[in-house]
Amino acid sequence: MHSILVTGGAGFIGSNFVRFMLKKYPSYRIIVLDALTYAGNRENLSDLEKDSRLTFYHGNICDRTVVDNLVSHVDAIINFAAETHVDRSIHEADSFVQTDVLGTLILLEAARKYKIERYLQISTDEVYGSIEQGAFTEEHPLAPNSPYSASKAGGDLMVRAHYKTFGTPTLVTRASNNYGPFQYPEKLIPFFVTNAIDDIPLPLYGDGMNIRDWLYVDDHCEGVDHVLHHGVIGETYNIGGGNERTNIDITQIILKTLNKPDTLIKRVADRPGHDRRYAVDTGKIEKLGWKPRFRFEDAVEETIQWYVKNESWWRKIKEKQKAYQEFLKKNYEDRK
Repeated sequence: MHSILVTGGAGFIGSNFVRFMLKKYPSYRIIVLDALTYAGNRENLSDLEKDSRLTFYHGNICDRTVVDNLVSHVDAIINFAAETHVDRSIHEADSFVQTDVLGTLILLEAARKYKIERYLQISTDEVYGSIEQGAFTEEHPLAPNSPYSASKAGGDLMVRAHYKTFGTPTLVTRASNNYGPFQYPEKLIPFFVTNAIDDIPLPLYGDGMNIRDWLYVDDHCEGVDHVLHHGVIGETYNIGGGNERTNIDITQIILKTLNKPDTLIKRVADRPGHDRRYAVDTGKIEKLGWKPRFRFEDAVEETIQWYVKNESWWRKIKEKQKAYQEFLKKNYEDRK
């Protein structure tokens, strides 16, 4: 396996993964396919532009012609391409179904047609729904509670069906909440960090006691790489960081790190279908030989400082997304 198609490779996790793979495997060739929607950014790969092992294509995974052309030249597919933001899915669910379900199907059909060695679907722990105690194993039934997680669950089931029906060599990974550099500033950590830098209120949903397991993006990349090379075909693997924190804890860590006052926290009405707690059992992938390496306290500090040092990166994005920022502002005002 020396040639890999990475869809969504200009996004947050995808770009970090491309960088990780090119560093670890000098002989590998990576083709990135990205639609460059709001979350895709060529600048995320700017340090790799002169690397001859990387080829970038601007295109959509829902375009069968583009997908067929690229898949015919690779050994494996890793599908990071997805609509991922829960708030957006509440208002524009159709685009989520289009990308996360139909796009996945088109990639799977190409994988089957060109006899790809491995197809790896990048999914999320949100497909399991919420859990009060314990942790989800890969055998738990899917119970998504938002249009986003429902679309991701639909993609996962399409992957399962392709493996069961056609024998397509598929794998699925389901990761907990990621954080790290290059994350689009509408997600909790970069959104709150960039707001705090500018002394803009941090709109915290509900009582702030929703719990997430936080996974540093480099640990996620290592986990995906491990499953790609060592995972059992047809299987699903949870990837978690083992760092459960409430949203209010994360908010206070950000404010303390940036030396900002707690008065920036503004309580807003909870969003519809807001899952209370996510937690995944990582025993299965640990048996393959993977464990997270990064200490949360160190990695989150490094992440916050990355946004402090890279204002030009996120300010450009916020300027380009003025319409959506207005939506967020209106949404916040409506909840007062």
